[in-house]
Amino acid sequence: MSQNKTNKLFGYCFATAALLCSSSSAFASEGFMPEYTCVTDAIRKDNRPEVTKRLFRSQAVEDEIVRVQKMLKNAKLAWMFTNCFPNTLDTTVHFRIGKDGKPDTFVYTGDIHAMWLRDSGAQVWPYVQFANKDKELKKMLVGVISRQLKCINIDSYANAFNDGPVGGDWMSDLTDMKPELHERKWEIDSLCYPIRLAYQYWKVTGDVSIFNDEWVQAIRNILRTFREQQRKEGNGTYKFQRKTERALDTMTNDGWGNPVKPVGLIASAFRPSDDATTFQFLIPSNFFAVSSLRKAAEILEAVNKETSLVDECKALADEVQVALKEYAVYNHPKYGQIYAFEVDGFGNRLLMDDANIPSLLAMPYLGDIKADDPIYKNTRRFVWSEDNPYFFKGKAGEGIGGPHVGYDMIWPMSIMMKAFTSQDNDEIKSCIKMLMDTDADTGFMHESFYKDNPQKFTRAWFAWQNTLFGELILKLVNDGKIDLLNSIQ
Repeated sequence: MSQNKTNKLFGYCFATAALLCSSSSAFASEGFMPEYTCVTDAIRKDNRPEVTKRLFRSQAVEDEIVRVQKMLKNAKLAWMFTNCFPNTLDTTVHFRIGKDGKPDTFVYTGDIHAMWLRDSGAQVWPYVQFANKDKELKKMLVGVISRQLKCINIDSYANAFNDGPVGGDWMSDLTDMKPELHERKWEIDSLCYPIRLAYQYWKVTGDVSIFNDEWVQAIRNILRTFREQQRKEGNGTYKFQRKTERALDTMTNDGWGNPVKPVGLIASAFRPSDDATTFQFLIPSNFFAVSSLRKAAEILEAVNKETSLVDECKALADEVQVALKEYAVYNHPKYGQIYAFEVDGFGNRLLMDDANIPSLLAMPYLGDIKADDPIYKNTRRFVWSEDNPYFFKGKAGEGIGGPHVGYDMIWPMSIMMKAFTSQDNDEIKSCIKMLMDTDADTGFMHESFYKDNPQKFTRAWFAWQNTLFGELILKLVNDGKIDLLNSIQ
């Protein structure tokens, strides 16, 4: 998320579990730390807001928390799961019935009171599996999907939206801003996460009510945007500049970004971190586009009978996939064939990875590639090494960060992705232990922590990372790895 303004953060008081106001997400560099009460495992209480202050309650989720609590023998791990897994529901979900009588859900990212298409889709993702057990949860999820489709149809180039046409701090950006937009950074993944969520909801519930005219129009807009950003007929309509001292918050070349050669890939002006790309063909996001287009085609064929749109989605997915095979792979002298992070079609490439998802590391988690793919396995070794310029290792832990928060700041999200994509129990165990040891005894995940001191962290309230941690623990429990979790000391 963009961090160029002072945002309200929420700390959590151990004694009362009430929400307290904290300060700027930039506090890591300013030496600011929220006040937390350190407690022993024996007297730990959950660090959630008190029941009356929770924004949304799902009985199915509460039952699942109790089930997992009973299975986990490590008191701190059980405490962290209890705090993190419901954090999106507790603190960010604003559910209501709209004027049209249909569910409408606006999801904060946490400390920034705006709805990112990426974050909101990822935040509620782990709750979809419980939709058939909880009618209100199901309605809430329908509300998220409906809101996301409306947002895409307002502006398919925007990454983050306001709760209504209220304007905001970025209205001065040099792009086609609208009062409904919080920010207008073009990111491929912003159009992929809503498809991923809608598809999974459909597979779990069988409910086709969400695939209405608004859905079809959103797919048309997604196709138009993807095609335009293949840059076959010039740069297209999108450009972006911001008056800022931070280079990665604006685009070069009068807002068009660095040149790309039209080779079939889709240009992304910004990364999932909301940082500007260097070479605009962002490889993880192009893989995500392929899998998302295929999901959309499956829905359009089975539900909407939109034969023409089905063919368009499949054709574009095929074209991007062919281009990825030709342009995404680099023969590294040390690791063999690996996927580049960004390319431009001219032969230039950027070899690195960023913690934000989609990332090279996270591609199997999103279902974009198989974990045993030989090129992915080589890439995985590369990104989790000091040959990746944004891999950091210190006294507190190791992992991938990114230029968004700078040198030596490790994102717990990268450690989670290593565990999600691992086929090695010892590696998984090491990741979970590292996550437990770097929470600064808050019981929550943070955007990033300093490699030598987890007490120095950014964003005390970042719901995506919290819920993702809960998702990881739940997956390991359901995968039969409870003994592994209980062996952690």
